[in-house]
Amino acid sequence: MKHTIYLFKDTNKHHPTRMLVDTNFISNKQSMSFIHKQINRFKIKGISFTFLLFSLFTVVFISCSLTASHYQKTLKEVEKVMQSNVDSAMEMLDAIAPSDLKVDSMRAMYHYLHALGHIRQNRSMIGDSLIAFAHEYYRRKDIVRDIRSGTAYAWYKFWAGDTPGALAMLDSIVSLSNVPDSLITPTLRIRVLLGASEYQGNILIPFAQRLKSIETDTIRQIEAKYMLLSAYECAEKLDSALLLSEELIEYARSHKWGDKQFMFELERAQILGEMGRTAESDEVVEGIFRKSSRDNGAADYLHMQLAMNALNSGNLSLAGKELAIADSFAVKFRKEDDIYYRSYSNLLRTMIDFKQNGKMKLVHVNGLNNRQQERYNRAKASQWESERSALQQQGRALALKAESQHKTVVILVIAIFAFLILVGAAWIITYRRQRERENEERAEALEKMVDELKSTPIPVQTEVHSPEALRRAMLQQLGIIKMVAETPTEQNREMLRKISSIESDTDGELVNWNSVFELINTLYSGFYDNLHTAYGNALTPKEEQIIVLMVAGFSTKEISVITAQTTSTIYVRKSSIRKKLGVPEKEDIVTFLREKVHN
Repeated sequence: MKHTIYLFKDTNKHHPTRMLVDTNFISNKQSMSFIHKQINRFKIKGISFTFLLFSLFTVVFISCSLTASHYQKTLKEVEKVMQSNVDSAMEMLDAIAPSDLKVDSMRAMYHYLHALGHIRQNRSMIGDSLIAFAHEYYRRKDIVRDIRSGTAYAWYKFWAGDTPGALAMLDSIVSLSNVPDSLITPTLRIRVLLGASEYQGNILIPFAQRLKSIETDTIRQIEAKYMLLSAYECAEKLDSALLLSEELIEYARSHKWGDKQFMFELERAQILGEMGRTAESDEVVEGIFRKSSRDNGAADYLHMQLAMNALNSGNLSLAGKELAIADSFAVKFRKEDDIYYRSYSNLLRTMIDFKQNGKMKLVHVNGLNNRQQERYNRAKASQWESERSALQQQGRALALKAESQHKTVVILVIAIFAFLILVGAAWIITYRRQRERENEERAEALEKMVDELKSTPIPVQTEVHSPEALRRAMLQQLGIIKMVAETPTEQNREMLRKISSIESDTDGELVNWNSVFELINTLYSGFYDNLHTAYGNALTPKEEQIIVLMVAGFSTKEISVITAQTTSTIYVRKSSIRKKLGVPEKEDIVTFLREKVHN
């Protein structure tokens, strides 16, 4: 249904101009507005950009849960557990990949605890070479860890075959002043033990005496006394050794330590034999046989002692007889330890043969040498086995590290992908919400304009003398109603019911701009023609449309509705207009243009 509205503008108050404006009302059966359609499809409630970022940070935190603080806490817990349960502490250490420890303090702590655990477990330390790094880190920083890591480093040197280096390091540690006895005692024990294994005599005595004086545990004191006894023997201070052996025997007897008493009595028999008191030595051995039978587990060593006593007394026949008995018991009892026993037995047999025949048999010398070579080979095989085990552990650790890195890379890729999705979703949500707010503002402006039209109906024929009349006339011809008509909500249906219908060709635009420009020329003394003539080359069609609507008194929100642009776009175009036309920052664009165009 077509309607014709006649608008009159008396520009010179004597010659009215008549202009025909075609308007177009649309049926409410048309499709919904794309703005409302997009909002309804993508509207997400209750999710904010902050929440999305928090979710991302949570994912990253879970993928990197074993942070430096976590490792530091774990290592401290290991050090605490090490005091009471070494095996559990070592299991906790095995769960840590050394390559993950990037900070020197944590690397030093790891290797320090690893070596300390091996010492307390009495295990090989071939794989603990990095204890040197830990000891260097703790030197002059932490007295406790300095001494303990130094002790572990010395013990590593011993395992690596550098016994002199180990002894020298231990000597430097135990010679430190102003160190509590409780801290130095474990180091001193190792120093005395290594010294005894090297058959040190006079050098070892002061260390053993000091250890005996500072040990607080009874068992430890007995061990220290026994080490001191060995030092006295190596130093050939046999009287002191004999007195100490008698003291140990009496203590073992009073506390009913049968095995310990047996060991101390055998030691006393050896000392008496070395002192030339062979009869007394034989009596001690016979006393042991009377207490424990002649085929006890140490019968080979007891008969060997009798053979040595006979040899020292010049009774070669008895020495050979006792040695043969000792060999028979060794075959029965020793088995894996036979090599150690034979190293003594072959030496005695060689000496007996030499005294009897005045000759030394090569077979006995070869047997003695072969036994020593076998011991050496066993020691080297044990060392190689330890090194191979250490390399296998390192290989397993590297394999686990590679697997862990692969998992980490996968997690990071997933995290990055999730981050991109979250950022994209956040951008879409933010953009949609901004569009939603703008659309709501435009809808409010449209409804206000429609209500304004309905509250002041325009007669079929009227004379227009004000911009307000132009606003009402333009509203009736705006194709912008199409946007509302595309969304058949109850609110929009109500709005469409307020408007009858408009049907005119707008060439795809929301309004018929040629009619609008004619209206502006009529109402404002040819403003559009003058504007286009003066600035047509500088301004775009969109910018000309915005200027025309500004001159007609439309607000920014209303302009955004009429031109189907967002309010932010309108503000940007206004700034562009101001720059192109040279409008001062504080001057109103409309006032400036009216003056310029009029001139």
